[in-house]
Amino acid sequence: MHKLFLVFSFVYGSSAAIAVDRPNIIVILADDLGYGDLQCYNPESKIPTPHLNRLAADSVRFTDAHTPSSVCTPTRYGLLTGRYCWRTSLKKGVLDGFDPPLVEPDRVTLADFLKQHGYATACFGKWHLGMTWTQRDGTPMPNRTEVGIAKHRGGAEVDFAIETQGGPLDCGFDSYLGISASLDMSPYGFLEGRSMPVLPTEKMADTKELAMSVSEGVLSPGFTLQGVLPELTRRGEEFILSRRDQTSPFFLYLPLASPHLPVVPNEAWIGKSGVGIYGDFVAETDASIGVWLDALNTAGLVDNTLIVFTSDNGGLWHQWEPQEADDVAGYRPTPRAIYNAEHGHHSNSHLRGTKADIWEGGHRVPFIVHVPRHLRSQTGSKDKQVSSAQVELNDIFATIADVLDEPLADNMAEDSISFIDELTSSKSEGAERTFSVHHSLGGVFSLRQGPWKFVPSRGSGGFSHPKTADVSAGGPSTQLYNLEDDPSETRNVSSDYPEIANKLAQQLAEIQAADRTRLPSPVAEK
Repeated sequence: MHKLFLVFSFVYGSSAAIAVDRPNIIVILADDLGYGDLQCYNPESKIPTPHLNRLAADSVRFTDAHTPSSVCTPTRYGLLTGRYCWRTSLKKGVLDGFDPPLVEPDRVTLADFLKQHGYATACFGKWHLGMTWTQRDGTPMPNRTEVGIAKHRGGAEVDFAIETQGGPLDCGFDSYLGISASLDMSPYGFLEGRSMPVLPTEKMADTKELAMSVSEGVLSPGFTLQGVLPELTRRGEEFILSRRDQTSPFFLYLPLASPHLPVVPNEAWIGKSGVGIYGDFVAETDASIGVWLDALNTAGLVDNTLIVFTSDNGGLWHQWEPQEADDVAGYRPTPRAIYNAEHGHHSNSHLRGTKADIWEGGHRVPFIVHVPRHLRSQTGSKDKQVSSAQVELNDIFATIADVLDEPLADNMAEDSISFIDELTSSKSEGAERTFSVHHSLGGVFSLRQGPWKFVPSRGSGGFSHPKTADVSAGGPSTQLYNLEDDPSETRNVSSDYPEIANKLAQQLAEIQAADRTRLPSPVAEK
């Protein structure tokens, strides 16, 4: 078995694996779903989520799970590569629908890794990791930020008859159907494999409304925003049922485009949640998970399938109620937050902030892992079904490698720490994540270690106001919270514990300067 030696004195050890049959693997990634949206996480949630409640009841539910970034592109990179995205050229922000590939050509993704070990691989959903599009003059579309373009591009200059490169099929997936980026970004149309089967010859107008928020772009005839979730649901169901009599295992990656803006539930779901259009969209998303769970049962595959359900960042439709916290002078709720609050619902529950923020509401997410039967026999008491272990989405890669008892090479998943001990009752000498690095839309970092969370600046670093804070008039220039005593981050105690703030600042700098969290194994073979 490989050993994963970790950098820094506060994270160390080696991981352990269990010799098991190779399970099927499904990773479902919701888009902008908040920690408090699911009833299994938030008893006060007003949104009915019966299918995810059902999954959670038969799974390990993590309460301290985080995305490596509080926005989508970098989180998706971290999940599929096991590496922090801020180690790449993308230091802040997200890609648009026409940016070139972010995943490096020689980078081994989770899909590559599993394909090397006999898995059939498929992806249906929102990619948002870039791909090479060709302009009408024959040159590739450039990175928009490198050429000084701030807004998302419409795509009028793209020759859609030319196949893309560097997308899902070049990142380890055998098949793909989905959209290139978010549902509010051009091009508005499905990609199948490397191309768009229906060329986008129509126009989508720019709309900035509460729920119907899209950027100007090109549109495939017949493509509708409301049709995306049903089509992804159908393709996922078909794939699962097609594996009924197959002997080889499969990896199915289902990165949803919901409930991200635009909020477009289908007519049958409008009014069904009782808590507004956002609640309706979450409820419809929950129903899609139910379709896939039922398909697994129908195909007789559920007992041999590892299922991970999570979200790419915190919720957007959330109103945080300021109490005693510093930095609240400039706070003002967004219209979406007010809308949800008026319906009696808070997407991120008790957590401060929203998607894009460095505060907990930006990156603490639901994280549910269904354990296959051959591992369930090794699970402990019922208490094991709820885990308070600190995990990140980039840890999925190393955990799956441990489940398969396959070593990770030096150049794979450098920031991925296995949490296999949380899925079984066997306790290894294994690695344990004792710190987490978070990263905001604006490029602000934070370091979490134990109960302490340190931010080397003030403000949200994302969408919530104030995004930054003026410290010239005095007061601390950093933020420090004890999440055990103050999970809603209402009290900045940086001035009360300067020695802790200074220590965490130094450790964060060391992590940023390194090129990995997980050091390579000195053992070449298992």
